[in-house]
Amino acid sequence: MNNKTSPQIEIDESSGFCFGVTTAIQKAEEELSKGAPLYCLGDIVHNGQECERLKRLGLLTIDHEKFGMLKEVKVLLRAHGEPPSTYELARQKHIEIIDATCPVVLRLQKRIKQEYDTPAPEGRKKQIVIFGKNGHAEVLGLVGQTNGEAIVIENLEEAKQLDFNKDIRLYSQTTKSLDEFREIVAYIQAHIAPHVTFQFYDTICRQVANRMPEIRRFAAAHDLVFFVCGHKSSNGKILYQECRKVNPNSYQIDQPEEIDRNLLQQARSIGICGATSTPKWLMEACKETILSLNRQPG
Repeated sequence: MNNKTSPQIEIDESSGFCFGVTTAIQKAEEELSKGAPLYCLGDIVHNGQECERLKRLGLLTIDHEKFGMLKEVKVLLRAHGEPPSTYELARQKHIEIIDATCPVVLRLQKRIKQEYDTPAPEGRKKQIVIFGKNGHAEVLGLVGQTNGEAIVIENLEEAKQLDFNKDIRLYSQTTKSLDEFREIVAYIQAHIAPHVTFQFYDTICRQVANRMPEIRRFAAAHDLVFFVCGHKSSNGKILYQECRKVNPNSYQIDQPEEIDRNLLQQARSIGICGATSTPKWLMEACKETILSLNRQPG
């Protein structure tokens, strides 16, 4: 007989899909319910379990190479957004675009394009700089607004390589760290030449940034934390590190099957949280697995 006291298990209310991801998935489900084939350009969300669920509903995930081979079909653009070249190709191929670009990303794209289209004063040169992850889908869409001319920096060390004798216009990928962005701004302000201008735009999504203090508070409140997140999620990596900082007894898992039963032995309080790409149903499944493992003798 198993006489163990069941631990308290809490799912973080602030974790789960952000507005942009929720909208993209709703649009996909709505289109799939009509029965016609629907393609998605890239993973709709950086979570393998959710992608598998939508695949079972009929969503066909493709890359840009396959996209170029399609004609007269429907293609969903995920929350990360796409460069102008994608829309132009769709027009040429008579592809109907279901645009699920996050409104926050869309506003950022427009601001960068407007900056790029505004000529610098005569005799001056400006650098459009994006603080973001090279190769990330959102960043590719942002760089595309400048015909590939924007400079992408991933950290403060790369910011130090900028030309401080030219005007700088700094933007940020929406899911980057606010603290890192401020650090980069402070460095540029301290080193920019007096005869040029520096303007920066805090374009970090507050729905994501506000999760930092929330996730710290949540992780600190539990003996054991399972951070549920797909391995491709940039946002997930950042949030998981925040968990680890305040609670070293935090573990990143992709699915319930990865829960180590041995970790549950001494925990009286277990927290389950995740990234902006983690579905609530997956966190619920992890809770059920913990309860099931705890009921087993041993």
